[in-house]
Order: sequence, then C-alpha cells, then structure tokens
Amino acid sequence: MKPVLIALLPAITLAACGGNDVAAPGDEPTAPPSIDPASTAPPSTDTASTDTASRDAAPDTPAEALAILASLGGDYVDADLVNGARQFRRCQSCHTLNEGGRHTVGPNLHGVMGRAAADADRFSFSSQLSEAGLIWDLETLDAWIENPRALVPGNRMSFVGLRDAGDRRDVIAYIAVETAE
Repeated sequence: MKPVLIALLPAITLAACGGNDVAAPGDEPTAPPSIDPASTAPPSTDTASTDTASRDAAPDTPAEALAILASLGGDYVDADLVNGARQFRRCQSCHTLNEGGRHTVGPNLHGVMGRAAADADRFSFSSQLSEAGLIWDLETLDAWIENPRALVPGNRMSFVGLRDAGDRRDVIAYIAVETAE
C-alpha cells in the first residue's frame, strides 16, 4: 500500500466513526465526510482499462484495504497497518512481498495466505518445514511469527519471533493487504 494511503487510514476510520466534532446546541447533525476513492488513487497514465492492473497490485484505496481486513475477520478488522508496516521492516531483510518478486534469504511472500508451507517455486526450504504439512492460514502464520522454532523445530529461519500478539496481528494484516490480488 502506498505510504500516503497508509497515512490516510486513521483519518478515514475517524471519519467513518463520525469524527471528533461536537455539535453545538441547535446545530443540525451532519453526515461524516466521505472520501472519494478516485481522489486517493494515483492518476492513471494508461487510457486502457485498469481492471487487470488493479487486481495485480496492492489495494489503491483505503476502502479496499478495509475490505481486505474485514474479510480476515476477528481482531484483524482493527489491525493497525502502519504498525504492520513498521513490524514488517524486521522481515524485509529476508522477504519481499511484490508479485513476482525475487527470493532473498527467505522466500517471496506474495500469495502466502492459504498456501502450503515450503511451496514457493525456486526456493530451497529446510526438510523440517517441507515435511511439516502446514498451510499458511491466519492461525499458523500467527504461531510461526510468534516463534518459528517452536512451531517447526530445526527449520532454517533465524528470526527469533515476535512476542506481542497485536504486533503479529498487524504484520499479518499488512502482508494480507500488500499482497492482495
């Protein structure tokens, strides 16, 4: 997600909740301000249809990001994508998120949600992870990010884990939004 859109999420959430304006006695109630998704999307330089391009990229509007979070359900609806991006900085030294992105020390994570563990083309996984039989769903990703060595002893991931449940929720939500198709 573009940094400017991430910065807009708190304002949009506040606007959707009615903001923090207090009406003076006798004032007519007003509807919360609305955000036109077209005004937050970057200008298109292509006059052809952008349907294909929008499916292949991270969401371009906060509304799309909020819809992705809603589809995850549970506490993910309230995920903090700014914190998720900040937490992902720990991951980006080894992982990329972009579609078709290269593998580095770790595999590219685009499309990881719902994928079988150790199932990324042209990446060599440890035999322990390959034989674990895991599917990267929300619960498994949460357990993995909390402590990869406890979930799959002997795997090669050197990350010690992220203990805070809110930080794990936020980084999983950030990955989901950034890799949405």
